[in-house]
Formats: sequence, C-alpha cells, structure tokens
Amino acid sequence: MSINRRATLAGIAGLTAAPFIRPSSAAAQAFPSKPIKIVVPFAAGSATDLTARGLGAKLQEILKQPVVIDDKPGASGQLGASAVATAPADGYTLLMGTNTTNAANPALFKKLSYDPAKDFAPIARCVTGVNALVVNNEVPAKTVAELIDYAKKNPGKLNYAEASASQRLSAEMFNQMAGVKIERVPYKASPQALGDVVSGQVQVMFPDLPQALTQIAAGKVRGLGTTGTKRTTVAPDLPAIAEMVPGYSLVYWLAVFAPAATPKPIQQALYEAIAEALKDPATGKAMTQGRMEISPLGLDAFAAYVKTETEWWGKAIKAAGIEPE
Repeated sequence: MSINRRATLAGIAGLTAAPFIRPSSAAAQAFPSKPIKIVVPFAAGSATDLTARGLGAKLQEILKQPVVIDDKPGASGQLGASAVATAPADGYTLLMGTNTTNAANPALFKKLSYDPAKDFAPIARCVTGVNALVVNNEVPAKTVAELIDYAKKNPGKLNYAEASASQRLSAEMFNQMAGVKIERVPYKASPQALGDVVSGQVQVMFPDLPQALTQIAAGKVRGLGTTGTKRTTVAPDLPAIAEMVPGYSLVYWLAVFAPAATPKPIQQALYEAIAEALKDPATGKAMTQGRMEISPLGLDAFAAYVKTETEWWGKAIKAAGIEPE
C-alpha cells in the first residue's frame, strides 16, 4: 500500500501565515515581563532541543527577556506536553511540539495524559525536515535495494531503533511498502537509540537528518536514504527511499504551542516574535544546522495545518499496521 502525503500537503499549500497585527490589549502590551520557558518533550541533543535553543536565543533579543529551555523527555513526548498543557495560560510556558506530540500520539496510544486538540493553542510552525535511513557499519547493505534484499534473505536478523512517532512510522511504512520485517526496539531518547545503532546493538534506524548526518560524516553509521518524496538539497548524495520504494514519503515538523486558554493578544505577540526570529539567517542556521527547512506558518493557518496533519498521521499509522499501546 502506498502512503503518500502530497495530496495532504497540497491541501494546505494555499494557507498563509496570519497577517501581522500589533496587539493592542494591556496584557499583550505588558507581555513579556518575566522569563519565558520553552519545554522540549525530547532529549537534549535531539533536533527538537537544538531547534528550541536556536529559536530561544533570538527570542531573548526580540522580547528582551530570558528564554529558558527545559528538556522533559519521556513517553513519546507525553511528559513534556503534559507539563505545558497544565501550565498557566499566560504565555510564559510554551511547548516546542512536533508531529509526534501534537498529531501522531492520539493514534499511537489508547490513553494520553493530555489532549492535543483541546489543550494547546498552535502558535507557529518553525521547521520541517526528513528522517534518514541509517544502518550499522557491519550490515552489508550499501543501498536501500541491498537492505531490502538482505532483510528478505535474513529474517529475524535486523532490528530498528525508534524514539518518536516519525521514526517508528518511517520504519513501519518501510516494512510494509518494501515487503520486509525489521523488528522494533523502542527507546526513550533518540541519541541513545542512535548510539546503540553505532555500537551494533541495533542494526537500523530512521533518525532525523541532522542527527544522522553527524554520525554519517563521522563514519559511525552508513546512510542509505531519506524519507522525503525526493532528494533533499541538504544531503543530495543520499537518495530518497521513494526512488526504490514508490510512494514512500514522510516529513516531520517542529512548532511552538501555548496552553489553550492563552489570551489571543499574547498568542499574536508570540507569533510575531517567532516570525521575526525565523527571518534571521543566523537564527535559521542555528535552529536547523543547515539540515532542515525553515517553514513558518502561524496561528489560524497553522491550526488548520495541525488538524490536517493529525488526520494524516492517524490514517498512516493505521495503514502501517501500528496498534495503539
């Protein structure tokens, strides 16, 4: 079965970010008057963490207040997301959310500690990216085709590490669409999972591209492909998996959310500050390490995007045969 996002993405292609409207309320004019905290629901060193730190550094300049990054990894992002969902809705506690925490988790878990649709106000999508297919250096496959062939001829010999919804779905889509069976090994943190691929305890992984390229460049893992519909300009030597497995496609995103009841003028003030930060080339480089795309989308347009994405991830997870836990 082919799982393809192009139709879904086309449906939101016409959406544009909300126009800049300088907030006029007293609350917004006084905001911010103290430090802001951005909660990262994944581990330090992850793409989500690095993105939040790059953004936070610029927001400090724009908002004239400290921006603190607080890593709260665990339970596929649930710990961090829950902390923000129950925080005061005053704009001072934000979530660097992802497609995992705010779109995919409802389809992955029978019960969540938060409600992605009801507990958050979408503020701004910041970046989009792709995962990479990497293998331990002892795996004989040097191409996607060779990995498929090896997996078919050696059932039970390959396991994949995953620490997020995008990594897990990348692997299960690959299993289904390539006709192979690589077994899942779940991890709490992506750096730990990738470390076990480097050491050979697990053989395969679909980490985010920034993490993958660091290890590929160091010669610690072998990169075979990426999960976008076509080769990324960031790593043009890595073929798209879709070149060998037609229809294969998965893109992830990182974005800022606030507690749902955050006043609209404060949401607008936050969006304007983030939009300004994303225009700065140095900030973009710090957030993405040159390995993701700055993809701003704000407020109402972003809220519509999240709704569309939640539907897509739910259908894709079900189609890949992943049962809620």
